[in-house]
Amino acid sequence: MTLETILTNAVLVLPDATLAGTLVLHGTTIAAVQPGRSSAPGALDMAGDYLIPGVVDVHTDNLERQVQPRSLARWPSRSAMVAHDAQCAAAGVTTVLDALCLGDLGFDKERIRTFLDGVIDLDALTEAELLKSDHFLHLRCEVPATDMLGLFEPVADHKLVRMVSLMDHSPGVGQYADMDFYRDLRRRGGLDEAMIDRRIRELQDQRERLRGPNRRALLDQVQGRHIALASHDDRTAAEIAENAADGIRISEFPVTMEAATAAKAAGMQVIAGAPNIVRGGSHSGNVAAADLVRAGAVDAYASDYVPPSLVEAAFQTAREAGIGLPAAVAMVTETPAGMAGLSDRGRLTAGWRADVVRVRLHETLPIVRQVWRAGERVI
Repeated sequence: MTLETILTNAVLVLPDATLAGTLVLHGTTIAAVQPGRSSAPGALDMAGDYLIPGVVDVHTDNLERQVQPRSLARWPSRSAMVAHDAQCAAAGVTTVLDALCLGDLGFDKERIRTFLDGVIDLDALTEAELLKSDHFLHLRCEVPATDMLGLFEPVADHKLVRMVSLMDHSPGVGQYADMDFYRDLRRRGGLDEAMIDRRIRELQDQRERLRGPNRRALLDQVQGRHIALASHDDRTAAEIAENAADGIRISEFPVTMEAATAAKAAGMQVIAGAPNIVRGGSHSGNVAAADLVRAGAVDAYASDYVPPSLVEAAFQTAREAGIGLPAAVAMVTETPAGMAGLSDRGRLTAGWRADVVRVRLHETLPIVRQVWRAGERVI
């Protein structure tokens, strides 16, 4: 017997409008979108709350925060994955691309362990059907790292890989173009000045030697695999031009207005950080995402490091940028789903996957109250 769920007395956020009405879920899909209130026995009264599609997060580092909740306290990896999954689902994120780092530049060795354990845990928990959200892999490849290619090759054909991003966290480029900021970050990490100077020289030399050949080898590996390709922390129009020439169609977290507008001009899609919207600016001094939205230079949000930021950013964008709730919600649902090649989700439309989130506003703060994934209530 196929389960039917009727959600009524709700404000449905549809692709082009909002509708006071009823949503009918049949099995794993949306069966009907109806105006007005249902009188069917067993219909669930949403008390006027919003219903939006399940949120799609194409980049979250949240697993790292669960694996290492304190700097010297590493948590068991599978337990951390379960906690991460629960937090995503509770935030209304029904589809998660776990952004795992491949490659070490000498400061984040634990991230490699998180990647290796994370793939194993994700396979096991997915097979056992124990995760609340639908999880895929986003491989964050540290291009100048000596170990990046060796880590990538064994997972290149993994069935859950949906996105690959090319990162470069070398000192003096991208997010770390401001060397004073970079030095201060390393001081806070416990390094003295002599060690910082030595590591900067080593990493800049390593980048000079490895960035070009590693980048070319990675692009060759991804070609033909139907994996979305993204650049990361773009700063200049020249970087965007190189990426576009190499077939990269997504600019993830551009750090300047120049890069974001150049990406749009080149026909690329742009992802901004939802925490940047919620906080009112970048935590590291980069361009404010709200300014990018006003310039028409953002297509989608990703949570980066705070899963609940996505729903909040969507409602805040609708309120402050004047683009309307359907368009703002699409930035965390249908658009990122399309980026990841997931064409079955992200809309409250008959025939689409029944990923649904119930949201109530407390003053201006959206609060996730219930979540259905593929027709099954998980929160």
